[in-house]
Order: sequence, then structure tokens, then C-alpha cells
Amino acid sequence: MKTFSASHKTVFVVDHCPYMAESCRQQVEFDMLTKNRSQGIIPLAPVSKSLWTCAVECSLEYCRILFDIYPTKKLVNYIVSDSEFHILNTWNQEDQNIHELMSALAAVGPPNPREDPECCSILHGLVLAVEALCKITEYQHEARTSMMDMAERVCNRGRIICITNAKSDTHVRMLEDCVQETIQEQNKLAAGSDRLMQIQQCELVLIHTYPSGDDTLVSDRPRKEISPVLTSEVHSVRAGRHLASKLNILVQQHFDLASTTITNIPMKEEQHANTSANYDVELLHHKDAHLEFIKSGDLHPPGSNSRDSSLKETVTLKWCTPRTNSVELHFCTGAYRISPVDVNSRPSSCLTNFLLNGRSVLLEQPRKSGSKVISHMLSSHGGEIFLHVLSSTRSTLEDPPSISEGCGGRVTDYRITDFGEFMRENRLTPFPETAESADVLEGLPIERAKNQLERHTRYWPMIISQTTIFNMQAVSVSVISTFIII
Repeated sequence: MKTFSASHKTVFVVDHCPYMAESCRQQVEFDMLTKNRSQGIIPLAPVSKSLWTCAVECSLEYCRILFDIYPTKKLVNYIVSDSEFHILNTWNQEDQNIHELMSALAAVGPPNPREDPECCSILHGLVLAVEALCKITEYQHEARTSMMDMAERVCNRGRIICITNAKSDTHVRMLEDCVQETIQEQNKLAAGSDRLMQIQQCELVLIHTYPSGDDTLVSDRPRKEISPVLTSEVHSVRAGRHLASKLNILVQQHFDLASTTITNIPMKEEQHANTSANYDVELLHHKDAHLEFIKSGDLHPPGSNSRDSSLKETVTLKWCTPRTNSVELHFCTGAYRISPVDVNSRPSSCLTNFLLNGRSVLLEQPRKSGSKVISHMLSSHGGEIFLHVLSSTRSTLEDPPSISEGCGGRVTDYRITDFGEFMRENRLTPFPETAESADVLEGLPIERAKNQLERHTRYWPMIISQTTIFNMQAVSVSVISTFIII
């Protein structure tokens, strides 16, 4: 079956009803020129964003990270819901960019606080979101076309992220029931249509956002199975920076991302050009960039240097001063696109510009003792920045170690002679595949060979010092034969 995970389709449904025009009550300093202001000038009062502004900014940041790391095959459909619905883009690949969404949102404008709340509902957007999940994307169409007669085996999964201001837990359950009923109706329509696909799995993520200082009327709830097709989870989050942190965590969970913080980045100060200070920049990327850490057990305590260690985890890597002649070939085992967490900060901007100018930066694991280990490298290719995973062990390009030297250690007492005998006992030879021979031998020879190999390798110590029975020459033949038969 052609697998399309729930991450292939993500539908954002953002509430545009009048109550979303309410202030989030988190003040932002608007007048930042306090040092250069002349005497007698009254500073500007701080401003506060609306719930709508917070929801739009946080959802766009979610999309920005997604588009940075997955330029293709991870698609977003953005819907705004009030007295009707507004579709801001489609599943087409050319619509998958931040500029397209920001232009469409500018046309929608902020919610009207004077509009009748009874005429507005988030249900319009949720119904349309389910309909959008039934539509076929370019990649699903390509897969269905390539499989021809087995087109029904192409999966259709998706995720709906709804940002609203719910009234109560009962209101949340009503929204879930609406999505469930709409899925059932749309699946019936899709069953008789060639242009639609039935939904096999839908993940509903309901985010209730409310102003700071208010008590939440909606309870958090982990993922729960509503039906075999629908799962739902509820997050109750204060607007502002708390909502931004929540969506940052969700984008990591939804798309298998991980966080890496680059520390000790030297940068010149704006006010004092002759001095420099060290800064940290947090990057997001696919979690496989940390795979070697997990395998080796060298993963440092997560979240140690995170900007908000109580909410998310990060791995710390230390900046190595780049060389002027960066034309070097490093043995790389993987390369993953990155996206800065705080893309508008000065340290992030300086780092990305530095890398896009053709420079490369080596990153080392911070250690309390011992020699430094360079594990990663930041470099750009074709205008995109990648985090490269460098091999800290022997390279496959080097000459292989001799068996007496030991692979990666001082182990030298390998059972070389026994391994040669093991290979001879399990050697394969060509055999004609006929029905008569299969009946006589009660199975194909390849299957019998697999069964024998499985029995022989149930217990096969690699080192002489790890076994006693296999070193007893007098009794080893009869005992081992007994073990193999069993």
C-alpha cells in the first residue's frame, strides 16, 4: 500500500469570529528608541495583540518551519471561518509558501468586533476542512495513476488544526461530533467519485486560546480515539508567547523534528564594533540528525540550554571557528534542512547570512574532559542551509582495519576459524525450482536454508572469551549439533 501519513495533509482552521478581536492582554513595547529619545517627549504606550493576531502569527510560524524543512510533499490548506468560510490556498505545490498565505490573510483582514456573534461559527471551517481532506493532492494522484488497477490502495490521511476560543468542554465535544459526522458523509460521497478519496485517518487538534489573566473554561486532553477514523486532542493555551511555544512543540511532534542549539557563536556588537559577544541560535531539523547520539548513548541531557526547558528539549552543540579554506571533503552520513526558531532575531539572521555566503561551520559536542568530537557541520547548498551529520568513527573510505587490530576497540580474540566453518555450513548453491522437488523436499531449499541459518544464529558468540561450550573441542560437535536440531 502506498503510504501517505497524516503529515501529508494539514488543514489549519482559524476562528475569525468577533470574540477573536479581544485583546490577549500581553503587552508589547512599541517604543524601543528609549536611549536616543530627546527630553520632553512622552514615550508611546505599549500595545497588545488580539487573539486573532496571535493565532495568525503562530500558525504562520508553524507553516514557515514546515515549508523550510519540507519544501515538497508536506502540504497545508489554510481556512478562515466566521459567518462563512474563506479558503486561502489549495493543495497545489505552487500555493505552498508563506507569501501566498500572508497575502490572502491581508485580504481577509481582522475580525469585526461589531458583527453579530450568533451568525459566526467555527463549524463552517471544520466542515470545509473535512471536504478538503477528501480532495486528491498532486502526489496522491501520481501514486494512484502509477498503481493503475490498485489505485484504491493509496492511503488518504490528514490532520486538522483548529485554533478557536471555545466556550466549554461541551462545546469541544460538539465540534468533535461535527467533524465525525462530516467525515462519514464525505466518505459516502467519495466512495462513488473518482475525484475524491475516502479518509482513512483524521487527527483533530483543537487549540483553545484565551486572554492572559482569564480562567480557562476548557480542559486539556491527550489524544483520544473518537472512532476508527477520527482521533482528537485538546490543548488549552493562553494567547501570546504561550500559544507560540505550543505550536512550536506541535510542529516538532507532527513532523518528527528535533531541536539543536548552537552555542558560543561570536558576533560583533552593534554599538561597539571592536568588541564581540557570544550568542546562541536554536535550529529545528529532522530528528534523524540526532540518531548517532542516541545510538552511542552520548546524548546530553535534553533541554539543558533551551530557551524554555520546561516546554521542549534541545541538544547543545558548540561553534568551532571556521577555517578560511573551507574547501574540504568531510565524510558525511546525512544532511537535513534546518529552520531557525527565532527567524527574525539578529543572531539567527547573522548566522544564516554567514552560511549563505558560502561558509561552513563545524560543530562539536561539549565535553567536560577529553578531546573534542566534531559531530556536525552547517553548510548551504543551492540557497538552502543543511545540518550535516559527520561520522565520528572510521570512514568507509579508509582501509578496513585488520582482524587482529579489532574494529573500534582492543578486542582481538574473534572466532575467525569458527566463523569460516559457519559460512561453509550455510553456503547456498543454485537449485532448480520445480513443483516435484518442492513436494519431495517439503519446501523450497531457500526456505530450508533460511530456517537452518536462523537456528545456527540464535546463539553465536563473536568472541572466544564470551563462550565456554564452543571452546570445548571434545564435546562441542555433539553438543552443538543437539542445540541446532532443537
